[in-house]
Amino acid sequence: MKAFVFSEPYKTEWREVPEPVLAEPYGAILSPVAVCACTSDVHTVFGGGKPKQTNHVLGHECVAKVVKTGAQVKDFKAGDIVAVPAITPDWRAVASQEGCERHAGEHFSGHRLGRTIPGVFAERFAIPDADTTLAHIPQGVTLKQALMCVDVMTTGLTGAEYAEINTGDTVCVLGIGPIGLMAIAGAAHMGAARIIAVGSRPKCVEAAKLYGASDVISYRDGDVVERVLAMTSGNGPDCVVIAGGGDEVFTQAVDMVKYGRGVISNVNYYGGDGALAFPKFSGGRGMAGKTIHTELAKGGRARIERMLKMVEYGRIDPEPLVTHTFYGFENIEKAFLLTKEKPADLIKAAVIINEVDL
Repeated sequence: MKAFVFSEPYKTEWREVPEPVLAEPYGAILSPVAVCACTSDVHTVFGGGKPKQTNHVLGHECVAKVVKTGAQVKDFKAGDIVAVPAITPDWRAVASQEGCERHAGEHFSGHRLGRTIPGVFAERFAIPDADTTLAHIPQGVTLKQALMCVDVMTTGLTGAEYAEINTGDTVCVLGIGPIGLMAIAGAAHMGAARIIAVGSRPKCVEAAKLYGASDVISYRDGDVVERVLAMTSGNGPDCVVIAGGGDEVFTQAVDMVKYGRGVISNVNYYGGDGALAFPKFSGGRGMAGKTIHTELAKGGRARIERMLKMVEYGRIDPEPLVTHTFYGFENIEKAFLLTKEKPADLIKAAVIINEVDL
């Protein structure tokens, strides 16, 4: 079958790859209905850090049609249209029962699709455990809305949740790409009173206001830390969500967040090797009472079905994140390259492979 693969560092191509094998008795074979390219796919091909598996099928953002299920799959059947979470933990692992499902057995074990098992940019792909992974899509939720729930929405809300936002808090969101925009939406729903968004692309600024940002500032217009501190009477925000940017944003978050109870939640990816700078002074020489969380997105069936409920009942509409739509399986490459180039009018690029009624 045909698939879009990471063939070697800095190179992708279309290849004929083997058909997926059904993982009995709990697995499923699926055919993608709609997919998105992700910056993580771009990092796999063009990023640094640990060497990645070559000749590997990319992709982890997908709505799909179930083709075949294992003998013990109870809740899904052939023909079902489902949301496929980007994060697919092994819920049967003991470490998952201890609350470490995203890193059970090995680092980032929950992030398997397109990383350690073949991804969704293929005519068909396999999921090891259907009942604990796949998510039912409620009636009335659109294809694009469901597609945004599987990664972008859950990642952004993960950032907001680990920021420990209280009603009336001031929150700063660093980076207003798709993840940051959903972090803004999450912060608003958690009761943040003031949300300061940091970003520059006009399309994203517009969307930040749509999702609840009260203030938007650009890093191009001066020192971000100084400006945020000035906006908060020198106290700094109660919470900072890091959702984009280079290594400097980690230091900026420590510099600006409030002493005593300030919380930093990082869902940002830092490419390459080396270390992130922890500033001694604003870190209180290690005693500032500032909490830092570094988190991979929450995933699995229950999580994505909760995201879909938020959409179903009108709490969050992630569809405006889709600024570019392509039609046809062959256009996955175009969406991937657009995600790499990141033009000013891009938030997310979706590829509709088959129009379906949900």
